[in-house]
Amino acid sequence: MYKLLKSIVAASSLLHCASGDGKTLVLLDNLNIKDTHSIFFRSLADRGFDLTFKTADDPSLSLIKYGQFLYDHLILFSPSVEDFGGNINLETITSFIDGGGNVLVAASSDIGDPLRELGSECGIEFDEEKTAVIDHHNYDLSDPGEHTLIVADPENLLKAPTIVGKPTNKPVLFKGVGMVADPDNPLVLDILTGSSTSYSYFPDRPISQYPHAVGKNTLLIAGLQARNNARVVFSGSLDFFSDAFFNSAVQKARPGSQRHEQTGNLELAVALSRWVFKEAGVLRVGAVTHHPVGETAPPAAYTVTDLVEYSIVIEMLSEGRWIPFDGNDIQLEFVRIDPFVRTYLKKNGGKYSIQFKLPDVYGVFQFKVDYNRLGYTHLYSSTQVSVRPLQHTQYERFIPSAFPYYASAFSMMGGLFVFSVVFLHMKEKEKSD
Repeated sequence: MYKLLKSIVAASSLLHCASGDGKTLVLLDNLNIKDTHSIFFRSLADRGFDLTFKTADDPSLSLIKYGQFLYDHLILFSPSVEDFGGNINLETITSFIDGGGNVLVAASSDIGDPLRELGSECGIEFDEEKTAVIDHHNYDLSDPGEHTLIVADPENLLKAPTIVGKPTNKPVLFKGVGMVADPDNPLVLDILTGSSTSYSYFPDRPISQYPHAVGKNTLLIAGLQARNNARVVFSGSLDFFSDAFFNSAVQKARPGSQRHEQTGNLELAVALSRWVFKEAGVLRVGAVTHHPVGETAPPAAYTVTDLVEYSIVIEMLSEGRWIPFDGNDIQLEFVRIDPFVRTYLKKNGGKYSIQFKLPDVYGVFQFKVDYNRLGYTHLYSSTQVSVRPLQHTQYERFIPSAFPYYASAFSMMGGLFVFSVVFLHMKEKEKSD
């Protein structure tokens, strides 16, 4: 009963977080950021988020109270903070992520130690303070001369519409600090990378050592989906979310470059916020059924070589509603210790189903669906069943492969009968005197 209540609470909390009405704490360097980034915050409010704005050093800050999280999401638009106020610190934020909370982080060239340490915990390493991403071939016309106002091509975005939205030809404006990803962390996502000519260094100093990040290894925006499906997005630029960058025209400072009346920052920022706050890419398992073909209910135990039908309902969150998920790469495994059967599920109306023959091996098996795709939450379903051997009344009475043995046995019996008849009725001739 306890496990059932726990699963119900977990499911309801997931739906609450995914429905776009979660309570969100926004920590700012100063309250002026609320005005300079008003379009982004208004888009969140219009989608139903309950935003609470506070400065990052507010002494009354609290993220956890009596062991419960007070907020569902956290936005850190405070790159230069050196110490968070109240009872918020690095351990609190990591515990928030471990508890399933989602975090959106925006840094800048004035990055402080707290955000740098948070990035290290998530497999992201920021460059030093006062550094910036520099690109002498892909900077905007309005750049003051340091070539740090980068024009990022949409080709450098991660090929995952669930995360970055629909493809567009609008470039993205970026001005901020560079990042690199931990190569040993498979959970880190390179959402937006620099061009092959970009690097991260101090704009006002000559290069005297190898830069922290060079070329495509330079991350402008990175993401992380933890194993508990908590999501974190790191942007090296706080200006990326600003009204000025949303409404600015953009053109590379190269002869013949195309001019765009508006950047793609707004579309990308909205798509990123939808993904990180679990409005997009959220999957859940519905009804799971299995039974022998021709029947409607599962037996107490299957028999080896039974023909079985398995079906599962998979739903995706879209615009606050659960709709059937459309995928063609969902696999089912029939597992004892290792998979004995692995096959693709076929969409059949609002569910996925398949018919297959059980292996000629008995034991305790599982119907297992383990679906892990880029941009979507990890989907896992496991149903345990027993498979028994044939009963003595279920074996074949006459096995076709044994027909020669049957023939030899009956031929021996027939031969004996003929021999007996001949032997009993044969009369020897009497000898004549």
